[in-house]
Amino acid sequence: MASEVNTDFLQDKKLDSIAADILRPVGITQGFVVWMGFLGISLMGCIYAYSIQWDKGLIVTGLRDYTSWGMYIANFVFFVATSLVGMLISSILGLIGFKWVKPIARIAEIIAVAFAAVAGLVIIIDMGHPERLGNVFLYGRIQSPIVWDVTVVITYLTISILLYFLPLIPDLAISKGRMNHTPKWLQNLYEVMSVKWQHTPEQYRLLMKAIRILLILIIPTAFAIHTVTSWLFAVTLRPGWDSTIFGPYFLTGAFVAGSAAVVIVMYFVRSNYKLDKYLTNHHFDMMGKLLVLVSIVYLYFNINEYLVPAYKMKTAEAIHLHDLFVGEYAVMFWSVQLLGLVLPIILLLFSFFRKPFSMLIISIVVLVAAWFKRFLIVVPTQDHPFLPKQYVPQAWMVYQPTVIETAITVGTLLLVLIIITILVKFFPVIPIWEMAEEQHELDHKSQK
Repeated sequence: MASEVNTDFLQDKKLDSIAADILRPVGITQGFVVWMGFLGISLMGCIYAYSIQWDKGLIVTGLRDYTSWGMYIANFVFFVATSLVGMLISSILGLIGFKWVKPIARIAEIIAVAFAAVAGLVIIIDMGHPERLGNVFLYGRIQSPIVWDVTVVITYLTISILLYFLPLIPDLAISKGRMNHTPKWLQNLYEVMSVKWQHTPEQYRLLMKAIRILLILIIPTAFAIHTVTSWLFAVTLRPGWDSTIFGPYFLTGAFVAGSAAVVIVMYFVRSNYKLDKYLTNHHFDMMGKLLVLVSIVYLYFNINEYLVPAYKMKTAEAIHLHDLFVGEYAVMFWSVQLLGLVLPIILLLFSFFRKPFSMLIISIVVLVAAWFKRFLIVVPTQDHPFLPKQYVPQAWMVYQPTVIETAITVGTLLLVLIIITILVKFFPVIPIWEMAEEQHELDHKSQK
C-alpha cells in the first residue's frame, strides 16, 4: 500500500463512471428485502431456541460433564479462524505490495468484522450463566488463557472495524450527490460518517499513515488471537490437544477457511451486483493460487499433527486416533481431509478450476469442511477422559448435539450473514477511490 495518494484522480472523468458502477447496487431493493426477511424470520426461530436454553440451562443441549465443549466451542474456533482473512489479505498481502488485493480487501475486512463480532457472542451463548461474563473482566487472572482470549478477540475486532471504516471515509464523501436512488436516511448517514472529508492531500496523508499503522498492528494481534485460542486446548494434557504445534496448526487452518469465505462473498457480489469489471477472473485465479498455497501448508501441519502421535501410539493417543481413523468419527475425518483439503489442492493446481463458478463450489466445500474440522478438534478428544465413565446415563457416553443446540448454532451463522449483507448492501463494497487512483495511474502510464 502506497504511503502517499495522488489526488489527481479526483479530476479524472473516469471517477464518475467507477463511482456509478460501485454505488449502483447500494440501497434497498426487493431482493434485499426478501433475503433479509428470510434471514430475520429464521433468526427469530433460533432466538426462541436460545430463550429455552436461557430458561432451562445447558441441560437442553448435548453438553454434559464429560463433553463440556461441543458444537458451540467448535463454532467459536471456526468464527475466529475465518475472521483472520482480513489480516491475511489487507495486511500481509497488501503491505507486501500485491495490487490485485485492492478490490477484495474491503470484502476481507467485512468478513473479519462479521465473524469476529459473532465469535464473542458464541462464547456468551456457551456460558450457562451469561450474566457472569463481567466476572472475566472483574476477577480474571492473568494465568488464565480465557482472559487472554477475550482480550485479543476484543482487540482484533476493534482494529478490524477501524480497518474497514477508515478506508471507507473517502468513498462516503465521493458518494455525496451520487446517492439519489437511496433512502434519505442513508444519505444522511453517509454525511455523518464521512466526517467532513474534503479530499485534501493532508487528509489522505494522515489516512494512509493511520491505515499503515493499523495494518502493522493487526498482524501480531491476529497471530495472537488464534494462537491463544489454540492454547485453550494445548495447555491441557488431553490426548488430541496435548500438542506443541497447535498455534501454527490453527493459524494455517484459519487462512484456508478465510480464503474460502472471501471467494464465496466475491462470487455473489460479482454476480448480484454486476461488478465483474472490478472482480475479474484474474482475482479468482489469484485467490485460487492463494488457497492452494495455504492449503498445502495446512496439509503439512495436519500430517505432522497425526503422524507423530500415531508413530508413538501411546495408549490414550491410540484410542483417540482409532476413533478418528477407523472408528466413530472416521467418515467425518476422512471427508474433511480428502474433500476439504487434498482434493481442492489437486483441482486448483489446474487453471480450469480457478474460474469463478468452480472456485465457488470448491470454496463452499472447503468452508463446510473447515467447520467440521473444528468439530473434530473439539469433540472426539473429550469422549475418552482419563477416568472411566461410570454410573452415568448412556446418553452421556457420546456427545450428540440437540435440536435446540443446532438451532442456536445456525442462528450465529445467520447473524454473520445478516452483518455481511448489511455492510455489502448499504456501503460501497469495492473501494471507489483506490480503484479510481489505480485507473488514473494506468492511464497516465499508457500516455507516456
